[in-house]
Amino acid sequence: MAQKEYYEVLGVKKGASAEEIKKAYRKLAVKYHPDKNPGNKEAEERFKEINEAYAVLSDPQKKGQYDQFGSAGFHQRFSQEDIFRGFDVGDIFKDAGFSTDDIFSRIFGGGFQQRGGGFGFGGSRRSKGEDYSMELEVSFREAFSGCDKRVAFSRNGQREELSVKVPAGVESGARLRVQGKGGAGSGGGPAGDLYLDIKVGSDPQFNREGDDIVVERLLRFSEAALGTSLEVSTLEGTKRIKVPAGIQPGTKIRLKGLGFPRMGKGARGDLFVRVNVQVPEQLTGTQRELLEQLAGKGL
Repeated sequence: MAQKEYYEVLGVKKGASAEEIKKAYRKLAVKYHPDKNPGNKEAEERFKEINEAYAVLSDPQKKGQYDQFGSAGFHQRFSQEDIFRGFDVGDIFKDAGFSTDDIFSRIFGGGFQQRGGGFGFGGSRRSKGEDYSMELEVSFREAFSGCDKRVAFSRNGQREELSVKVPAGVESGARLRVQGKGGAGSGGGPAGDLYLDIKVGSDPQFNREGDDIVVERLLRFSEAALGTSLEVSTLEGTKRIKVPAGIQPGTKIRLKGLGFPRMGKGARGDLFVRVNVQVPEQLTGTQRELLEQLAGKGL
């Protein structure tokens, strides 16, 4: 199935509430249900798309991952089995007069079965192995540029090592999925997956705010009042910026496109230079005299 934007599939906006998402799904699922469109392959494909979209957007955890990483990034982390795990729309279809006994196995394949409180792939004889999870630390700069990290872990009682590609722009809390590196399956079932929970380190010079980077700079009063130019460090070198006269403390100067890559979106955040004014703790006699003269002039 081609990857489509889930919000567009259901015809809702990204900020739609859970009730709005459910209402849109119910309307479309009933319209394109195979029992109402026998032999219509186009309707069947739409039905698949609608159910996949709702399986993600109705689950707060999956929806959060989808909103964070976008469609491409989400599908790097979630298989179709992951998407439909725990998915249950039985009541919705029953209210509309449809049965759910075999509809999903018919359109998604015989391995898709109703189990417990939801749906999933595989039966009791053939089951997927246990998923493993571990924390993976990356530095601030590694998160910015992306990197390959060597990971060592225990799998089925044996030590294993593998190289993992960490995408540029990754944030703390992101989860990378390495397919088939979890516990062994049973009954010929597939192995589980290895999930790497990302923790990004801090940097003494740069702060991260979403996909943006913030650099703090102090100005002398005269520089803030008269204007100046500054050489600013970025993660890719240095840039010279112009500070306008009369700039106020706390003002941020934007350097477009010099922030973190936005995962799965082909864009980048910005770098902001936040300026503050440094007030001297001590003054020389000459400085005090000049400031008193300026104060007398209304400054």
